[in-house]
Amino acid sequence: MREVRKPFLVSILFNLIVTCFLVETLHTSFVNGGEGFSGDYSKLSGIIIPGYASTQLRAWSILDCPYSPLDFNPLDSVWLDTTKLLSAVNCWLKCMLLDPYNQTDHPECKSRPDSGLSAITEIDPGYITGPLSSVWKEWVKWCIQFGVEANAILAAPYDWRLSASMLEERDLYFHKLKLTFETALRLRGGPSLVFAHSLGNNVFRYFLEWLKLEIAPKKYVQWLDDHIHAYFAVGAPLLGSSQTVKGALSGETFGLPVSEGTVRLLFNSFGSSVWMMPFSKYCRTDNVYWKHFFEGRGTGNHKYHCDDMEYRFNYSGWPTNIVNIEIPSTRGIDAYPSITEVAQQNVSSRECGLPTQLSFSAREVSDGTLFRAIKEYDPDTEKLLYQLEKLYHDDAVLNPLTPWDRPPLKNIFCIYGIDSKTEVGYYFAPSGKPYPDNWIITDIVYENEGALFSRSGNLVNGNPGASSGDETVPYNSLSWCKTWLGSKVNITRAPQNFSLSMTDLMYKWT
Repeated sequence: MREVRKPFLVSILFNLIVTCFLVETLHTSFVNGGEGFSGDYSKLSGIIIPGYASTQLRAWSILDCPYSPLDFNPLDSVWLDTTKLLSAVNCWLKCMLLDPYNQTDHPECKSRPDSGLSAITEIDPGYITGPLSSVWKEWVKWCIQFGVEANAILAAPYDWRLSASMLEERDLYFHKLKLTFETALRLRGGPSLVFAHSLGNNVFRYFLEWLKLEIAPKKYVQWLDDHIHAYFAVGAPLLGSSQTVKGALSGETFGLPVSEGTVRLLFNSFGSSVWMMPFSKYCRTDNVYWKHFFEGRGTGNHKYHCDDMEYRFNYSGWPTNIVNIEIPSTRGIDAYPSITEVAQQNVSSRECGLPTQLSFSAREVSDGTLFRAIKEYDPDTEKLLYQLEKLYHDDAVLNPLTPWDRPPLKNIFCIYGIDSKTEVGYYFAPSGKPYPDNWIITDIVYENEGALFSRSGNLVNGNPGASSGDETVPYNSLSWCKTWLGSKVNITRAPQNFSLSMTDLMYKWT
């Protein structure tokens, strides 16, 4: 496993550069005990599965934007065109928003993912915006400099607004991804290297489970061996990310020139907004693979089963509670029976008119307890609850809000940054403003250098990990792949240094 110490601004680029070094030196590690490729090394292909918001979306409609000289025409860039975002934000929102219940497009505008490598290299091409929105461009340039052929790198872009089941239902994405692997094998004569970043790792996990139901059980592992030689998990949120909850309740702009409330409205219309919610490492659901044979395909409602560790220890295996919400007692706790039971367990103070504080662990986020508890105070949580139950808990292939066991692949590389100040918990309170600005963050809990502290710098009690995350995903989520370690393992930490030798850059487990 690769652990890299670096600031967030260079984390993604550095991770991708490291993977390019790894591709060029795979054969070296195989000599040292790995699962080597017996054929011609040049026959390997690389398939890229990008992360959240890392695929260009283009308009597939004609939309006249009043009071703006910029209209939307078919194939115009939607995600991301900052010029239209600034000058025609209402039109832009129509092309981005989805119906939160059925995930259909706005009646006046629809957008679809672009195709090819150009869809994932720069999200907003331009002299100024291009370098700021570059994702995979530098990685591709490095590979070209190393002499990698043009047909050896394939992109698998997708509509990152959709949940996994909707990706297949609307776009047949996983059927197409399977064909991409098979085409690469036929074209190059060898298996592929999978490069997945951020949410792309969740997409790849779902693909592996979907594939189980498409291929005869006896041929499943053989198909993987024939088509996938190695899997590179770059910055994978294997147990989710706390920032997803922040985006759902208050909005996370990530530098976009729009308000947090607007981004929250947009974020919560996407079925994928729940996909990276934090969840407990101690809770699992029924084995969908066996339910397929015994109960038939299409069955859902996979209930969580938690082991004793979930109730013996606090925080569901996370450093602290994910959400703490203060609800004014002046409105009357009895007027909201949906939260009464939860409040009795989590209340910090109900005396003297002080606010009621409800605390929620990762398990209580992923199983919907959080959203059921505050739905009387927030009209948007009904949408989130519907998405959580319909698109995730009842998914016929996989409930992705469960821990991921090691996939049956020959070679797995896990690459992520550490030791950056990373958000792990939040304190919310009503803002007194209407939706979507009805919550305000009163405090944030960070992990850094093996400790937890608040926004004001005070130490916070909890279970801090040995390191901190990459500023976006906490360490416990990034490092979950350590549970995949087998008998042969080489764990290496690399400092922020681009002059490392090839040997220093190698790590592997089988």
